[in-house]
Amino acid sequence: MGYSIGQVAKKTGLSVHTLRYYEKEGLLPFIRKTSSGLRVFSDDDINWLGMIECLKATGMPLKGIKQYIDWYHQGDSTLSQRLAMFQQQEQNIKAKMQELNTNLAKIQYKIRLYDAAVKQGSLDKAQQEPEFRAARLRLFGH
Repeated sequence: MGYSIGQVAKKTGLSVHTLRYYEKEGLLPFIRKTSSGLRVFSDDDINWLGMIECLKATGMPLKGIKQYIDWYHQGDSTLSQRLAMFQQQEQNIKAKMQELNTNLAKIQYKIRLYDAAVKQGSLDKAQQEPEFRAARLRLFGH
């Protein structure tokens, strides 16, 4: 089945502008066009858009996504490069998750601290509790 760019925008939640931009950047080299130049998307094309959005959400730059698509279209001779790319992206995601977990721990510390401060009526008093002093040192280094 073929979909117009407007139908794909509704189906994916991506704007028509974004779809055109992706095509301009070479991320959609597989999109067919009618003799009058209208884009016709297939279900496979929509699946590709899902993969593009997945990679983008993991922080992969559009240049990297384009490289992956180019390698994919080159066939099995690029399997090793694609594997290495995904392994590197996995490491990037794990590092980002560690950073997010560290930041989450700091936010959770502040929530506990301010909860105690509200109950005691004083931030200075709450900060002097051994639990908060140790946590502050562990999380913030001071």
